[in-house]
Order: sequence, then C-alpha cells, then structure tokens
Amino acid sequence: MLRAILVVFGIVIAAVGGVVAYRAYFLEPTAAVIITNTDVRELPNTFRIFGGVVLLVVGSALAYTAALRKK
Repeated sequence: MLRAILVVFGIVIAAVGGVVAYRAYFLEPTAAVIITNTDVRELPNTFRIFGGVVLLVVGSALAYTAALRKK
C-alpha cells in the first residue's frame, strides 16, 4: 500500500516540477533584459527553471525507486 502511494506521490511531484520548469522557460515573462549596442536579449527566470528540473528529477527518482524496490 505504501509503495503505491510513494509511486503516485513521485509522479505528482515530477509532474509539478515539469510544469514549473516549462512555465518558467516558455510562458512566464522574462526575469531580466540585457540591452547592448547591437541587440536586446531576454533571460528566463533561471532559479524557477532549476527548481522545476530538480522537482522533476526528485519525483522521478522517488517513483522509480519505489516501483523497483524489492522485499
């Protein structure tokens, strides 16, 4: 029973992390704008992207290890 709960919980955490990283990189407004003499560059929010990727990896690892754990 606990094993199934951990697998579902890991999948949910991974899904939330993927959504956070996707929104921070593609949909949210930029965190900074760099203006030089030749062009203008927009930088995404790096901390939110990194946090989302960390949640994605931790959730995936939790679900994977819970699914493959042997007794």
